[in-house]
Amino acid sequence: MNLAKRTEIFSRFQAANPHPTTELEYETTFQLLIAVILSAQATDVSVNLATRRFFPTHGTPQGILDLGLEALTENIKTIGLYRTKAANVIKTCQILLDQYGGEVPDSREALEALPGVGRKTANVVLNTAFGHPVIAVDTHIFRVSNRTRIATGKTVLEVERRLERLIPKPFLKDAHHWLILHGRYVCVARKPKCPQCGIADLCEYKDKTPA
Repeated sequence: MNLAKRTEIFSRFQAANPHPTTELEYETTFQLLIAVILSAQATDVSVNLATRRFFPTHGTPQGILDLGLEALTENIKTIGLYRTKAANVIKTCQILLDQYGGEVPDSREALEALPGVGRKTANVVLNTAFGHPVIAVDTHIFRVSNRTRIATGKTVLEVERRLERLIPKPFLKDAHHWLILHGRYVCVARKPKCPQCGIADLCEYKDKTPA
C-alpha cells in the first residue's frame, strides 16, 4: 500500500470521527491505567460494568488499597483472570503511592515495570492519557493492519513498528483509536462488513465480503 492510499484512509477516518477515544470509562489517568490492566482478554463493556462498582467511591490508589484485595476481587470477578488482575492492581497501587506520589508515570519504562502492565497497556496509557504518538496493537489492529495491508507483519511488535513508521504523522496520535473501532465494528474477524466500509475502495484485501 502506498502513502497516498494511507493518507486517504486516515483522512476518511478523521472526517468520520474527528476526536476518537477509548471506550473504557474513566475520569483520571489512574483510572484509565486500572481499566486497561483489567481489559486484557476482556471486553471494554465488561470492564466498564466492573469499574462502575468501585471507581466512584474507591477510584484512587489509596482508595483501592482501602477497598482491599478481597473486595476488589469480588468487584471484578465477572472479568477473565480476575484473581491475577486484582493482585496486580493492588501491587500497582502500592508502587504508585510509594514511588510516584500516587501519580501515573509518563514513561514507557516506568509503566512496564508496574505489575500487570505490558507494552500494549503502556502504549494505551501513553497515547490516551499523555498524547504520545504510539499505537497499542491488539487483535483488532493486528487484523485490520494485515487485512487492509496498511501495515503488514507477522508479530504484534512488527505491526506496531510498521504502523508508527508508515502512518502519516498528522494522523498518528489518533490512529490507535480509529483502527480499533474499525476492527471492532466494521472490519470484524469472521465476516468483515465490506459493503458498509468507508475505505473499501482503498483496502487491498482480496476476499472482500460481497454486497
